[in-house]
Amino acid sequence: MNNTEQSQRMLLWLVAIAFFMQTLDGTIVNTALPAMAVSLNESPLRMQSVVIAYSLTMAMLIPASGWIADRFGTRHVFLGALLVFSFGSLLCAYSPTLSMLTASRAIQGAGGAMLLPVGRLAVLRAFPREKFMPAMTLVAIPGLIGPLLGPTLGGWMVEYASWHWIFLINIPIGLLGCTAALILMPDFRGETIERFDLAGYLLLAASMVMISLALDGLGSMGFRHAVVLMMVIVGLICIAAYWLRAAHHPAPLFSLDLFKVGSFTVGSLGNLFARIGNGSMPFMIPLLLQVNLGYSAFHAGLMMIPVAIGGMAVKRFATPLVRRVGYRRMLIVNTLLVGACIGSFALFSETVPIWLRMLQLGIFGAINSLQFSAMNAVTLKDLPPALTSSGNSLHSMVQMLSMSLGVAAAGGLLATFTDLLATAPANSTPLAFQATFACMGFITACSAWIFWQLPPQDDGTGRAEGGGDAELA
Repeated sequence: MNNTEQSQRMLLWLVAIAFFMQTLDGTIVNTALPAMAVSLNESPLRMQSVVIAYSLTMAMLIPASGWIADRFGTRHVFLGALLVFSFGSLLCAYSPTLSMLTASRAIQGAGGAMLLPVGRLAVLRAFPREKFMPAMTLVAIPGLIGPLLGPTLGGWMVEYASWHWIFLINIPIGLLGCTAALILMPDFRGETIERFDLAGYLLLAASMVMISLALDGLGSMGFRHAVVLMMVIVGLICIAAYWLRAAHHPAPLFSLDLFKVGSFTVGSLGNLFARIGNGSMPFMIPLLLQVNLGYSAFHAGLMMIPVAIGGMAVKRFATPLVRRVGYRRMLIVNTLLVGACIGSFALFSETVPIWLRMLQLGIFGAINSLQFSAMNAVTLKDLPPALTSSGNSLHSMVQMLSMSLGVAAAGGLLATFTDLLATAPANSTPLAFQATFACMGFITACSAWIFWQLPPQDDGTGRAEGGGDAELA
């Protein structure tokens, strides 16, 4: 192995570890939320802002990550991202209030938003085209392990140490990553740096913040309905303003030409709305197990393992299944199944045997994995080369935004049903959980109509009219 190959391999490990940190922190917090609530004198049913702040900040900054890396260089931006992520983790660990913790999670998310896109950009430029896909496959493996370990590791730390350690563990890893980045990360910069569409970016970011805060305002913040309505309206106005501006701008943040590709339009809308339901489950299920069924944090984390195992077990069947039945039929049926499975969590109770709960979680993980694979592929498969980079960036932003909206919507519904059922003679908490799961399942099932708009002739062989080869991720 020559020096170039050794440097490339070390770069892959550096990016892979950064990706692992990012995905781990996206899930490790979920099982710790009830313990955090007790420590911060808050209700465990109003802790969703801790999750939303992280995913929403990532969604906001992902569109700017490529331009920032081209402007300041991959080494400086990657190093800065690790420092910001580590500093945010330190602030999270020593946050005395929920507001401080939420702000610290936003700082942590700002660092996390840059890690994978900038690392992926460095790999793209360091490897020849024929080696890029195998390289990114290696980088993606720790990203699959992070969500698998996150809930269980978070629960173990809460039970045997304290919730502060789920953030403190990032400090030594981040510092080692910084040292490695100084040595291993190449400093690639853009050959030609176009002017950044700052106004368009601010409009898009404002729309995401307004709509997410409006949904979260129904839950943890207790906003009045008039305030929520105004925030939603302002968010929609910002989206409309961006759309009108992009139609006449010579170099918009995201070209409207993307939406001339039918599969991309359907896939993006489907990703946004279908992921609202399943994106809320990593938040809702551990909360249900601990608050409603009395599980310990560690036990609740262990119960999330079947979800990850089910998802990994069916990954290899995604491509053959789509080729057999086609994207349209696959996504319509599978979206309905995901919605039904989410709704079935309303049946979780102390009388349900544990093996049945684990089977239910494993089935959810399996069909959820098929859903993600098919949605990712149908969104990107027909994009022409000139739009691939922009489309992939928008797709990543939509994924993170839908997670934020999902947690905000579920938290808002849970708080609303808890308040509505407060006067019920029996304990209102189980009923509030049941109603929330039913609503999130219904929202997911309704999004099957979006995939109905895919062309019936798209048989899933990887080539639609005017398109190129599809790759299921």
